Amino acid sequence: MTEQFDLVIKGGRVIDPATGLDGIQDVAIRDGKIAAIGEGLANGSSAIDAAGQLVMPGMIDTHAHVYEYVSGRFGLNPDLVGVRSGVTTVVDLGGASCMTFPGFRKFIVEPATSKVLAYISIYTVGGLEGHYYPYLYGPGGIDVDACVRAADANKDIVKGIKAHAEPGGISRWGLETLKLAKQASHESGLPVYIHLGQLWPTEGDDEIDMDKELPEIVALLDKGDILAHPFTRHPGGFVNKEGKLHPIVREAIDKGVLIDIGHGSHFSFDMARRVLDAGVLPTTVGADMHGYNTHVPPEAGTPDDHPDDEMHMFAGQAKFSLCHAMTELLAMGVSLEDIVPMVTSNCAMMLGMEDELGSLVVGRTADISVLNFETGDWELHDNGQVTVKTDRRLTPAFCLRAGQRFDADAPILPE
Repeated sequence: MTEQFDLVIKGGRVIDPATGLDGIQDVAIRDGKIAAIGEGLANGSSAIDAAGQLVMPGMIDTHAHVYEYVSGRFGLNPDLVGVRSGVTTVVDLGGASCMTFPGFRKFIVEPATSKVLAYISIYTVGGLEGHYYPYLYGPGGIDVDACVRAADANKDIVKGIKAHAEPGGISRWGLETLKLAKQASHESGLPVYIHLGQLWPTEGDDEIDMDKELPEIVALLDKGDILAHPFTRHPGGFVNKEGKLHPIVREAIDKGVLIDIGHGSHFSFDMARRVLDAGVLPTTVGADMHGYNTHVPPEAGTPDDHPDDEMHMFAGQAKFSLCHAMTELLAMGVSLEDIVPMVTSNCAMMLGMEDELGSLVVGRTADISVLNFETGDWELHDNGQVTVKTDRRLTPAFCLRAGQRFDADAPILPE
């Protein structure tokens, strides 16, 4: 008797770095779970032809901003960033805080079709207007005990703590906010995700030398903490004033610190080339899409523009996606086999969720991303308007979230 399934994704190139699977296979789904992986599974079952496409564990965006409306125009709709862009899990970075987390659970996590997780903000105000007002983000705006209590009360969602270590904040408070974040990290048992690259204007007459600050930052970190924006075009990334990889980066990697690209408004082809050529490959991609750098058509339900939007250092909107960030890595010579873990298994490891996410294991929830792998002739542009040409491109076709199909139809996707 032929085994019956609810759905079979048939004939795609199935890539699952966690299990080492890479080949033409069928993936069968029953009752919202992965039921079988093999050949010839579609007999008598509803089938989707994925010939010529990539079939992967559901992609995980490790850097999203989806506290819609509460964080102002900064927060995007989680399903635009998620399932409607071929991504099954999104991780909000610092939108919600100890004060606002109940609203985040009720109005973002619960209604979303995408799986939504979070790094809770160390700051009591969270990510209002994308951290637009620096005076809200000093040590006086941090309540370590409240942050730890909120994280402990929401362990199913909270997977880390968001903090900053960038020139503007350091000019005001030194590394005190990061030290408080690490205190919360130690008390909660959660890693800290640290924003590098200038966010706020510096204050005072003294120049902040990030080449000297970066070793002090790394000294505070533990295994499992995450440094974001290694390829930033703003001061304070992995490339020092001499234009080379800062030597402390290798020490950080050796001590188990992870690296998230956190693409967003920070990505620079030039900086990425210097870091990659030095032999450093980030752990995860992280698209870092938000309302200041991603064009959301009005009909998609975006909040009103911020009155000072043209002054924001991250202004300059475009259509974007996690797949587009992956395409840029392809264009820079990173292999597909190295990129796929950066949106699947490595992400699950970073989140401490290897037993739930990031792999096509029979019996698990059927979170699956299906991508087009196209050849042609395209130009890619970074935030500094540097152009790189590519003859290969990844675009999302559709995904399954808990076995339910969602086509990649988000209006924020590049055309």
